[in-house]
Amino acid sequence: MWPDYWQVVTERAGVRAAIGQGQGPGHGQYVLVEAQGTDAAVDGPRFQHWLEALMETGVLADAAVSQSVADTQAFWALRDICSEFGQVLGPHISYDVALAVRDMHAFATQCKAALAAQLPGCESIYYGHIADGNLHLIAWIPGLPLADQPKDRMDAVIYGLVRDFNGSISAEHGIGTTKKPYLGHARSAEEIALMRTLKAALDPLGLLNPGKV
Repeated sequence: MWPDYWQVVTERAGVRAAIGQGQGPGHGQYVLVEAQGTDAAVDGPRFQHWLEALMETGVLADAAVSQSVADTQAFWALRDICSEFGQVLGPHISYDVALAVRDMHAFATQCKAALAAQLPGCESIYYGHIADGNLHLIAWIPGLPLADQPKDRMDAVIYGLVRDFNGSISAEHGIGTTKKPYLGHARSAEEIALMRTLKAALDPLGLLNPGKV
């Protein structure tokens, strides 16, 4: 979770911050880690030792460890609140892209700046699944109804940067119809031709999910 996401969910959505209350401007990223072991007597202290080692090296600035089911639910509320962004932020456009983990922060930084520069008033926040390279972001211009949000221009900025970072325009969702014009940003002409060949071989009459990729 990038700082912009953290600020929205703790200040605007009212979710209790697990760490960082009253400690200045915040951190570079906030990471939610859930681990399941096989031996409570061993795995708990091992996890604690891992956190302490990260703090000693300076990689980790602050941490909170769940002590109860209620704690776990409170921690996950910070991430699960994204399902209520429609009520919290109003109309917005959601994106789901994939990038190499090493490129995620640079992409988020450049994307936020490009959206703000090319679409005056545009806000965006970033979060996702670091371990599998899946980045979610949402973009919106406050006060505009969904039908007036400049989705096409947002698409061009976001998917253009995905192409520049050699990413994928879709991580855990399909291409469908809305991402169809941008498939060439993530797949070569040869790859798309192969997809068409396989589609024609398996569905020569075009009966399966027509119009989709």
